[in-house]
Formats: sequence, structure tokens, C-alpha cells
Amino acid sequence: MSATATKRPAASRRATADAAFGCSSPPKSGPRTIRCAIYTRKSTEEGLNQEFNSLDAQRESAIAYIASQKNEGWLCISDKYDDGGFTGGNIERPALKRLMDDIEAGKVNCVVVYKVDRLSRSLMDFARLMELFDRKGVSFVSVTQQFNTTHSMGRLTLNILLSFAQFEREIISERTRDKIASARRKGKYQHGKPILGYDFVPAPAPFTGRRLVVNKAEAERVHRIFELYLEVRSIMHVADECNSRGWTTKSWTTTAGRTVGNREFDKSIISRLLRNPLYLGKVPHNGAVYDGEHEAIIDEDLFRRVQAQLKLAGARGGANVKNSTGSLLGGLVQCKGCGCAMSPSSASKKKPDGTRTRYRYYVCSNAVKRGRQHCAAPSLPGPALEAFVLDQVKAILVDSPQMSAVLARAIDLLREAASARIAEQTRLRAVLERLSGEEPTVATRREIERVRRTLAAVSAQVAADADRLIDEDEVTGAIEAFDGVWNAMTQAERAELLHVVITSVEYDGQTQDVSITFNPELNPAERPIE
Repeated sequence: MSATATKRPAASRRATADAAFGCSSPPKSGPRTIRCAIYTRKSTEEGLNQEFNSLDAQRESAIAYIASQKNEGWLCISDKYDDGGFTGGNIERPALKRLMDDIEAGKVNCVVVYKVDRLSRSLMDFARLMELFDRKGVSFVSVTQQFNTTHSMGRLTLNILLSFAQFEREIISERTRDKIASARRKGKYQHGKPILGYDFVPAPAPFTGRRLVVNKAEAERVHRIFELYLEVRSIMHVADECNSRGWTTKSWTTTAGRTVGNREFDKSIISRLLRNPLYLGKVPHNGAVYDGEHEAIIDEDLFRRVQAQLKLAGARGGANVKNSTGSLLGGLVQCKGCGCAMSPSSASKKKPDGTRTRYRYYVCSNAVKRGRQHCAAPSLPGPALEAFVLDQVKAILVDSPQMSAVLARAIDLLREAASARIAEQTRLRAVLERLSGEEPTVATRREIERVRRTLAAVSAQVAADADRLIDEDEVTGAIEAFDGVWNAMTQAERAELLHVVITSVEYDGQTQDVSITFNPELNPAERPIE
């Protein structure tokens, strides 16, 4: 193995030596000390737990080469720059970033690698690194490839080597993608993260790789999640129910021994789970779906009905999800400090007895997306803010000639909801009658039981609607009438009514003031409250 260190003109060497030794004139005798940093990299974590791995081999070769240049003043620094399990396609690597910081600080005079592609496989990234090296007067040496970066021919040689490194990386990526696509078309799911309901196990001999097998305990939970969604028709409510039962996402151990997963459910996790065709025994790839070789957890009828309900919720603009946190002021609250919306959110805390308490609050979307350094406004407790706003609504409606119009709209909402529930009751009865005439399979009996439960719940709501409906003639505009209508409404109906009455709610995080802007037709007013 041989390589040539980069040699600079005398004037350049003198300037670098001055900077290195903190003096205005070069050393009197002997070669100057060249502090050499060794950088090593391996694309995968495989084999890194061995006593002597690839990173150690790369470093040993580099140390031997530096020792051979001892007469030139080369000295290996003690800091290690090892990136195990990081691709060379980008520079987002912790050890490389430390190396760049040390170069900027003037702690390194030469970077030594085993091969050029250990530093980078991207021409663009390598050009950026070489720009840094040139600016700081740092040499670059490859132990197994001879070139000198101070000469034009050496730069040409380096670029040619790097072009082949990038070409090799792209070819490997294409082959990997083709291999995955071919496996998916054959119904094999061998790559990717494990999902709830399945485990990865080694494929039976003489085959290699791994395959999906059903985890019975987790599969029961997955099946129940699908059923829950059809019952409550709210992704957020399903997530809350899963968390209240102590269920978590899939947990597994990586090849490096790190445990990942085991998280609480949220809306996005439940949404991906409900849409995943793997549970149907299918394998998705690039928009296409192929018959899988693994066992299905969800039958086609249940999966189809869930997809239909998800599509219906999307067609309604997320109406079923909009108030899934139980918020009344979603879309109305604004952060005065940065002008962004304050979105409703919630969190749950586990009690010593195992039950969970749910907390609702409004948080600035700017702080959520970009961090607290962009908006320091504290979160607002949801129930307290909504109670305050409701008190102000009552106060202004008492003196407003539009009280009757507001109450009439509220009564209309109650009647519309009652009509919708009667229609749903009629539909469920028809579905139950149809299912009763079908062949009594296990799936059919399970569906009949589910429809009966849902029908019972809807019928109870229809019976309760009779007490909720209020005669418009009984409404005279008094605040007592408003309380009666308000108490009869559901949370979603209350939120819709407040969107009629209020234009916006502005919160000043510095002064803790809340300003409410009412609908101009209701004698608009702003009432900042400490």
C-alpha cells in the first residue's frame, strides 16, 4: 500500500506552520509537526460489535501509514472519528461533523482515510469538503490510492476516483430497489420495519432472508382497532381508547441492540394502521398491491368497510376528526406574538391505579413545527379557556338583539343532528336485516353482533333526542334559554355554534391577555382579560 501526502509550496507551508505553532516565523530546525486525523466509515452496523471490525482495520492501516511518515513530522492525534452504520451518500454523520469542526478550529493539518469513498460517495459533498480543506490548508490522503490534491493532475485523479465511487453507490441503490420490487411482486415482505400484529422470522431452509408470521396476541389488538373505528368513527377516539387500555405500538430490537417502538398511539399511527394492506394479506409497493405470502389478520369485508368510512370522513373535510380532541375553539384561537394559529391538542397521564387522565390544551402551531425558540407563548389549558370564552359569549348575547337568531341556529343544529341519527338508525336496521338472511359464517355472526351494538347505541341517542329538542316558541332571549339549549347540545354542536358567534380569539403570551372578536352582526366587541 502506498500514498503520497499533499505537499504545499514553501510559502504556504510556512504560513501554515506559523499558525500551527502560534509564532510569526518558522521553526528553526527539523520538520514541522503535521497533526493527522484518521476518519473511518462503514455503511452498515453489521459486524461492528465484533472485537476487531472494519473500522478497526481501516484505522490500523492509516496508523501504519502515518508511522511511515514519521520523518516528515506526521503525528496521529488521539481523537477518533469513526462513523459506523452511516451512508457515504451524504455528510449527515456525527464523527464527520466533529472532524469538520476540529478542522475549522485549526486542530488538524491532514486527514487520512483508507479509501476515498470512506469520506464521501457524492461528488457535490466531496467538493464542499475539499473547499473546507483548501481554505484551512489541510491535506487529504488516501492510504490505498496515490494522489496529491495540490496539483491539477492530482485533483483530476481524485475526481475520477470519486466519480466511480458515486457510480458504484448509484448502481448498488438501483440493484437494491430492483431486488425489493421483485420480492414485493412475488408477495414477499422481507424489508422494512416490523408492524403490529406480525413478527419477522428467518425463512425456512434452504431459503434465506426473513418472512412475516402472525403474532396472535398483537393480531387480536389489530382486529379490535379496526372494529373500534367502525364503532366510534373517530381516529382520535380510537387512539385514546388504545392508550387507556395500555396498548402500545410494535416494539423490536435493532441489530445494534437498541429497542425501538413501544410508543403510545396517536392519530397518525392509527390512520396508517387502518390503511395498511399488509393486514389484508397483501404487499404494497409503489402504489401497486400484490398478493402476499403471509397470513391475513383482517378479512376483506371488514377492511373494505373501514376504508369506506375513512373515505367518507375525508370527503366531509375531516368533520369527524375536527373535534376529536373535544375542543370547542379549534380554528379560532390565534397567537398574538407570531400571528399563527393555536391548535387544540391533548395528552394523557397515567395514574398510580393504572387509569389515565386526559388533558386538553391549545398550543401555538409555530412552536410545535419550528420549536419554542420561534414562539415562547405558553400553552393554554383548554377547559379554562373555553369556560372563559363561553362566559363572554353569554355576557354579550344578553344585550344583543341577535340572541333569537343565535338560539334559532342552535335549535336547527339539534334538529339536524336528530334527523341524521334517525337516518342512521334506519340504515343500520336495513343492514341487520340483510345480514340475518346471509349464510351464518363466523364473519357474518361477528358483523351482526357489531351492527346490533351500534344500532343499540344510535337508538339510545334517538330516544335522548326527544328530551334535547327545544320548542322555538319557548325561547325568549333570556340567558336561561341559552343555557338550556347549550346543555342539550353535543360537543361538536357547541363548537359549530361558537364558530357562528365568534370571529377569532387572540392570546397574548406576554401579557396573558385574551381578546375575543365577535361576529359583527352580534354587536362586535373585544374584551381583553388579564
